[in-house]
Amino acid sequence: MGLQDNTTPQHGDANSKVRVLIVDDSAFMRTALARLLRTSDRIEVIDSARNGQEGLDKAKALKPDVVTLDIEMPVLDGLTALRRIRSECSPPPAVLMCSSLTREGSHEALKALRLGAADIIAKDGSNFSMHMDAMRDDLVEKVLAIAAGAARKTTVSAAAGVVSSKPVKFRPGEFDLICIGSSTGGPPVLETLIAALPASLACPVLIAQHMPVMFTKSLAERLGEDTKLKVRHGEHGMAVEDRTIYMAPGGLHTRVTRKAGKLVLDISEEPKSAVYRPSVNELFRSAGEVCASRVLAIVCTGMGDDGAVGAKALKATGKAFIIAQDMPSCVVYGMPKAVAQAGLADASLPPDEIARALGTLGSGSGTLAA
Repeated sequence: MGLQDNTTPQHGDANSKVRVLIVDDSAFMRTALARLLRTSDRIEVIDSARNGQEGLDKAKALKPDVVTLDIEMPVLDGLTALRRIRSECSPPPAVLMCSSLTREGSHEALKALRLGAADIIAKDGSNFSMHMDAMRDDLVEKVLAIAAGAARKTTVSAAAGVVSSKPVKFRPGEFDLICIGSSTGGPPVLETLIAALPASLACPVLIAQHMPVMFTKSLAERLGEDTKLKVRHGEHGMAVEDRTIYMAPGGLHTRVTRKAGKLVLDISEEPKSAVYRPSVNELFRSAGEVCASRVLAIVCTGMGDDGAVGAKALKATGKAFIIAQDMPSCVVYGMPKAVAQAGLADASLPPDEIARALGTLGSGSGTLAA
């Protein structure tokens, strides 16, 4: 599945399993999630809870590494339980929100990410048996990744291959295209970056975030609240215009191509072999083909190594500038780590420093750092 953050959770010896508490008001989902998690010999389901209050009490008592948390529950809803778990448990466990594949569910899930949840797992009880294998792989991978990320934050302060970078400034009009790739923990980072983009930005921005399509639609709407630029959920054949942000739809790959001298979005299922959809590799690689060296690429927090191959293709075009999110600020230091350790990152920065650099792209805002 790619390069992972494999730090061991700090509750025991090196062979300790990731201890998981399941919180869901549906007995069916509690049983189903437990069954899927127990297919991994690296995970131990230690207990379950029927509502947010019970989940909070058990999280305090049992000190799990990861809590899977439903959003709509009686007694104490998921968002309130999340706030209290994050503030009242010491150390706080990593939290994986279980959200329904609905518009309301996706909006609530994005709120949860802003409140400190590490990631989202989409659930659909009506079609559970049809998608059980895919959900199992996604669930297990995310639980292991966010547990490792949480453990790393408490034990590691540096990593080999990370670029130590000073603040970066750009010239207005320096790039023809900005491409951003992110996964686990990405939405709050994207909100920080998009809010920093100047209204005078003279190029388009393309984002590939690993999420189902309902979530990418909601994320596009959310990002539109924080910027004066236009934000659009991508569609095949859509014209790519300056001062506009395009969110790649979940479940498909988004590339940028040139037709009749103009940039347009090319959205499809190909390549079907790509593990993550939308693929950051595909986005980056296509950007290099149409804009040569005038591309700014940013690789944010996420599991796996999606983006590393695309970053290499971008570097082959000449002078593309690549920023990797730094390790301490990542929920999961996988994707940025792959880029940094391959020697492809021109800078490794926390989100606020990346945002500051993006702010210099406005007219009269600065010059490129020496």
